Amino acid sequence: MPDLPDRRSGEAQAAAAVLMVRPEHFASNPETLETNRFQAAAAPSAAATDAARREHDGLAVRLAAAGVRVHAFRGWRAEPLPDEVFPNNWVSLHADGTVVLYPMLAPSRRRERRRELLEALAERYRVTRVVDLTALEERGEHLEGTGSLVLDRPRRVAYAALSPRTTPGALAAFAAEMGYEVVAFRAADRAGVPIYHTNVLMALGTRFAVVCSAAIPDATERQTVVEGLQASGRIVVDLSFAQLESFAGNLLELRGRAGPVIALSARALASLAPGQRTTLAAHGRLVAADIATIERLGGGSVRCTLAEIHLPDAP
Repeated sequence: MPDLPDRRSGEAQAAAAVLMVRPEHFASNPETLETNRFQAAAAPSAAATDAARREHDGLAVRLAAAGVRVHAFRGWRAEPLPDEVFPNNWVSLHADGTVVLYPMLAPSRRRERRRELLEALAERYRVTRVVDLTALEERGEHLEGTGSLVLDRPRRVAYAALSPRTTPGALAAFAAEMGYEVVAFRAADRAGVPIYHTNVLMALGTRFAVVCSAAIPDATERQTVVEGLQASGRIVVDLSFAQLESFAGNLLELRGRAGPVIALSARALASLAPGQRTTLAAHGRLVAADIATIERLGGGSVRCTLAEIHLPDAP
């Protein structure tokens, strides 16, 4: 495999704070069904919105109780934004004060980008620059934040599964702006359909990684990814397709007051084998929340609902 850079940035892998958006109008988004096989089609309903709000609130409470700083904002009331509960797709917030805005595939998702949320965060955190990649949408290039990108932040390596939502031109633009080495590969579900976001099949913690290596069909690309994770010093937990389908790859390490926290869904936790649970628990407190409605209709899980805040504190 090619040697990966070890550009230690001083940025921690895990953040101590997260941005969340409480859904105002939650529903299955017809614009994203074609590229997201994890998402079920359903007509909009008040019951689905109410359930998604309860699930969002339950997750936020659990994270706050574990000592994670949660910045939860109300959803957009002016128009329905069915996927606004997934803010990590439109923004990432970095330790050097950089905010990155991303080009999104679905037109409805582009309207999730809300400057007033960033302005509210800027009252608490220091923002030094904004990297706006959204003009790439006009060229058919897309990159949906830390859905498309699984970042090894200390080493500045970005893992990315290519798909209609994660395109080479946008990856190159991100790498140039942020100084990351990109490890791009193809990934597919057990039926051979491309997986829409990288963070469905893998996640990186400070000392561990989870990945469904079977979802990377090319042997050379699979070896590059797995050996890259191992070379970073992480213990690798390999997931099955069944666990991937239960969102076990869609977890996120955070920093709580009493130590590391690993946030994941109740469904994901239930899918893990005892040995896998033990391995992950050695690296952080497992904090699980039942977000079944969000998973079923939105096609994303806990990690997707969390935009981690690495920004430095404001002076």
